[in-house]
Amino acid sequence: MKFAFFGSSLVSAYWNGAATYYRGIIRAMHESGHQITFYEPDAYDRQKNRDIADPDYARIVVYQPNEADVFRVLEEAMHADVIIKTSGVGVFDELLEKEVAKLGSQDKFVIFWDVDAPATLDRVQHTEGDYFRELIPQYNLVLTYGGGDPVINAYTALGARKCVPIYNALDPETHHPVEKEERFHADLVFLGNRLPDREKRVEQFFLEVAAQMPEQSFILGGNGWHDKPMSANIHYLGHVFTKDHNALNCSPKAVLNISRDSMAKYGFSPATRVFEAAGAGACIITDYWEGIDFFFEPGREILVARSGEEVGELLASLTEEQARAIGQAALQKVLDQHTYAHRVVELERVLSEEPVLSKAAL
Repeated sequence: MKFAFFGSSLVSAYWNGAATYYRGIIRAMHESGHQITFYEPDAYDRQKNRDIADPDYARIVVYQPNEADVFRVLEEAMHADVIIKTSGVGVFDELLEKEVAKLGSQDKFVIFWDVDAPATLDRVQHTEGDYFRELIPQYNLVLTYGGGDPVINAYTALGARKCVPIYNALDPETHHPVEKEERFHADLVFLGNRLPDREKRVEQFFLEVAAQMPEQSFILGGNGWHDKPMSANIHYLGHVFTKDHNALNCSPKAVLNISRDSMAKYGFSPATRVFEAAGAGACIITDYWEGIDFFFEPGREILVARSGEEVGELLASLTEEQARAIGQAALQKVLDQHTYAHRVVELERVLSEEPVLSKAAL
């Protein structure tokens, strides 16, 4: 089956947290026999900060961020059996969402793939006259990378014909255990871009913890934190390219996951970095969100903290031996149940239930 994706970027993770998700799911789709073209705009300096070359599992089409070029690639995408608009492309989102929705009336199967459903739903539900509200029923299918029943029910209430989560997962080819590196040695590492709906939680679960534990060492990675006050025991890395993620996850005693407010609110929304870290065999400490136990067993495969104080308590009592055992248990769980190959089986099952696609080569 031929798929056309309109997304932020497949080849650059620069200010693009969805890159790992796209790469994992699209590689697995390719390995299952599908042909994928990924359309991405030349925007936000992502092309200047590529971290992979054009992959062999997808054809990459980079278009210019102007209306004429958007319509050019929309016309080209008509060759596909399934046309997908993802959330958060970053430029011409409204135009793309409206035009892709229109293609659904031209005998094309169209999907809205929401990689930030909590943010989309909050905007639509609280913004009077939001343009996307009337588009939702026009898509044949809404896919999300998290959210569980709260997101499914919210989309259904807004008129979605069908909404199915295709959760984040592990790509074992790209995220796996490697040798520790001294430059990433620390007691606790947090990697995440500075975003308004996560900053307060980062202060509580990471920055304040570090300030209260001067004998411990901390590493902070991600864009935007350069002017944020932080204690002397925090080493700030800035943007961390994906080629360094495995070493960053393998080298410290523990890796911290901090959800954005909206993700924690809806639950069942593990970040891609949770699976990246688990795939590297890292001991993960995560803030609490509903649905954690759907993916990992708390206390054995992951450590859960409901406050910054609990992060400090967990870190203070965690031995290297315990950390290794938890990391190995998490690695085994994701290999057994949470790879992108597992997710593509679910995706193909969902698509096979659609009458218009039932005879296609799935």
